[in-house]
Amino acid sequence: MFACIHAPGNLPVLLDCARVFSPHIEEIDDDTVVFDVRGLSSLYGPPPQLAREIDRRVGIAANIAIAPNPDAAVHAARGLRGITIVEPGREAEALSKLPLNLLGGSPETAELLDLWGIRTFGEFAKLPPLGVAARLGDEGVYLQTLARGEGRRQLKPLEDPLQFEEELELEYPVDQLEPLSFILSRLLNEVCRRLNSRSLSTNEVRLRLTLEKAPDHHAILRLPVPMLDSAAFLKMLQLELNGKPPSAPVLKVHLEAEPIKPRRTQQGLFVSLSPEPQKLELTIARIRHLLGPDKVGIAECLDTHRPDSFVMKPFAPGAPLQTQDTQAPRLSLRRFRPAKYAQVILLDNRPARISSPAVNSAVVTAKGPWRTSGDWWRQNPWNRDEWDIETATGGLYRLYRERDSSRWFIEGSYD
Repeated sequence: MFACIHAPGNLPVLLDCARVFSPHIEEIDDDTVVFDVRGLSSLYGPPPQLAREIDRRVGIAANIAIAPNPDAAVHAARGLRGITIVEPGREAEALSKLPLNLLGGSPETAELLDLWGIRTFGEFAKLPPLGVAARLGDEGVYLQTLARGEGRRQLKPLEDPLQFEEELELEYPVDQLEPLSFILSRLLNEVCRRLNSRSLSTNEVRLRLTLEKAPDHHAILRLPVPMLDSAAFLKMLQLELNGKPPSAPVLKVHLEAEPIKPRRTQQGLFVSLSPEPQKLELTIARIRHLLGPDKVGIAECLDTHRPDSFVMKPFAPGAPLQTQDTQAPRLSLRRFRPAKYAQVILLDNRPARISSPAVNSAVVTAKGPWRTSGDWWRQNPWNRDEWDIETATGGLYRLYRERDSSRWFIEGSYD
């Protein structure tokens, strides 16, 4: 079964109503849409109840028809007022009184039928098919098939661009976060509702604020996992705007969400529950607001030989780490940030004793030096000698000496 809604000049309303019931929608013209309603009887009941539900959802005066094929539904909705149910096998009877101009066709065919005195679907359907084929050709045969309600074509589904955005121009400039939050909440709810209607989530929310006599203000939420929680988005945007407020009153708000398929995960029966992604991301946003955007995330090494060079990237799910089954012990360096200043006594140009607030001991073993330098053409070059030492107390440390200043530092300890 196929449903058709006809209401002149209300195409956006018709499309929104049709999307509630089916993803397979064809836009006939600016006044008419038809969509597939097969399989909806278990949700809405028989066709009369489904038609009443469509009428309730559309919210405006419209003609609604349900028929076994798309063409019969379109013709019934265009020619009959109110709600029309075309039963299977009775299509010709239901359409018989419709005026022939609803069939369309070429002007020559329409003029010839008018000369014959054919005015309705029923009169055209009663003509002998062989005579119609001889005098009107393939077009006449096709039009007579439509007049009998026997069309069997497939829908040409409407493919909407997956753009989920909302925009609101304010009546007066807004310069405080609290009234702006009410506007953001409204736009977020609408965007999330539209995403949910398409069974989608988002992993990126972009906000653009048009300011009064100032450049636009931009804010972007990049999420590690697909989410669909307008309350969490609102709180994260509030934290973002608190940290970087607009420089002038806001005149217009534009919000856009990047659509993505939702995340499907299933926990093991005996695996401890992990935090919900929405709550975890909101907690991370609060920490980022307190510490700064460059202090929270995953450390990623830079492509350089400079020691301890990295940047912080947002958290993102990835493949689990593959552990290597090996019996060889390994040392890891626990870095001190910043490195701790130290005084070092040398013996034969090798560290013999180290003194600092963190370590004060004789050096038992010293390996090195390993010289490293670079970025001499930049404002912050490095040039140093590194040593690995073992103290009399049993501690293992890494030392380095800045060759330009001859100062010693403890870079970290080995575990």
